[in-house]
Order: sequence, then C-alpha cells, then structure tokens
Amino acid sequence: MTLVARLFVALMVLSPVWPSSAQDMIRGLDLTSPAFTSAEISRADVEAMISKRQPGQALDLSSKSLNGLDLSKLDLSGANLRSARLNHANLAGANLQGALLDQAWALGADFTEANLSGAHLFGAQLLRAKMDRSNLSGARIAGDLSGASLVGANLSGADGSADMKNQSMGLMHAIMRSTDLRGANFSHSDFSRVDIEFAQLNDADFSGADLSHADAAGADFHGANLAGAKLDGIDLASARIDAASESLFAKALNLDRAIRQ
Repeated sequence: MTLVARLFVALMVLSPVWPSSAQDMIRGLDLTSPAFTSAEISRADVEAMISKRQPGQALDLSSKSLNGLDLSKLDLSGANLRSARLNHANLAGANLQGALLDQAWALGADFTEANLSGAHLFGAQLLRAKMDRSNLSGARIAGDLSGASLVGANLSGADGSADMKNQSMGLMHAIMRSTDLRGANFSHSDFSRVDIEFAQLNDADFSGADLSHADAAGADFHGANLAGAKLDGIDLASARIDAASESLFAKALNLDRAIRQ
C-alpha cells in the first residue's frame, strides 16, 4: 500500500476536525485504482495457502489486494490481513476469529454471519459493509463502520472506545455514523466516546455497556435495553429515546433536545 493510502487509513478514524493537509491527502486518494478494485490472487490461491498452513501458523494476507473475491465460509482464523484490500469481497460465514484487520479496506464487503470474535480492527475501513448477525464479541474496533449494516450482530464485550494513547491528530475510536445496529448485542462492551450519530439502535442490548461521552446525536434508541449502561456525558441532541428510559439519561448532554417516544 502506498504511503498516501496508509496515511488516509489513519486519518479516516481520527477526530472529524482534520488539519487542512489531511484533507488534501484525502482528496488525492484514488479509490478507483486497481489496488482498491481488483484482486491479485484468486480464491483458489487462498484455499491453497490455507491447506499448506502449518499448525499454529498464521495465514499471511497482509497488504494483499483481495477486492471482490468470494472468500465466503473460508477458515481465516488468526489470519494477518493488515492493510489488505477487501473492498466488495464476500466473506459471508467466514471464520475470522482472532484475525488482524488493522488498516484493512473492506468498503461494501459482505461479512454476514462471519465470525470476527476477538478480531482486531484498528483503523479498518468498513463503510457500508454488510455485517448482519456477525460475531464481533470481544473484538477491538477502532475503525469506520459508517453506513454499515450490523442488524442482530453480537458485539458483547467488544471494545470500540477511544484509544487515549493516540491523540497526536485525534482519538482513534469506532465510528458508526448512520449504521444500522437494530437488535445488536452490546452487552458489557466499551463504546465510550464512540460516534453513533444517526445510528439505528432500536431493540439493541446495551445492558452493562459503557456509552459515556458518546456522540449519539440523531440516534434512535427506541426499544433499546439500557439497564446498567453507563451514559454519562452522552450527547442526545435530536436523538430518539423512550420516555420511560429518560431517567437513565440523567447525566446526558442535550437531554432537553432529545425526542421522547
């Protein structure tokens, strides 16, 4: 991956207030180039690599262009996919348990019912990805899932919180703007400071979860289970909440601007 692409990956998950130089680099990135649209190997090649893998050996697909490939139901557990390009790839039902997806590109990829438990997605780009009923339990998520669909996904025990060690250009954290999270399981997860603006959170389970200081402006919490959730400082401007749960948001920001249902 080029230096420009690597810089863009890092910048995409930072604070929305970017320096002008960062904006220039973003405008200069060509997502229509072969590196982001084509594949350099085939599914058969990946299957051969899996079959030759020694016990305990991690499959190394780092920096590979795998765009558009059908990788559905493959055993990619523990695989190194750092900086891989998986745009519009089909990974439905794949086993990615413990996989390393740091700085990976998976725009519009299909992870439906994939196992991503314990996976590491730091700086990953998953905009508009399909992740319905996927298992992200215990995963580290500090990437961009804006516009993605995670209906019924399992994010229990996952960590999407801000990385306080990376503050030179902004906080690395999960971004889920306009993401469909209906019925998702966030129980006992840490999504403090997450960006869930305009996300659909209907019937999601946030029991015991940490959503403190999250940006939830315009989000829809109708029917969500918030028992035991930490909600200090969560921004509820124009968010939709159940009137019965208003007391749980006593320490929220802009509670007076929330819409009761």
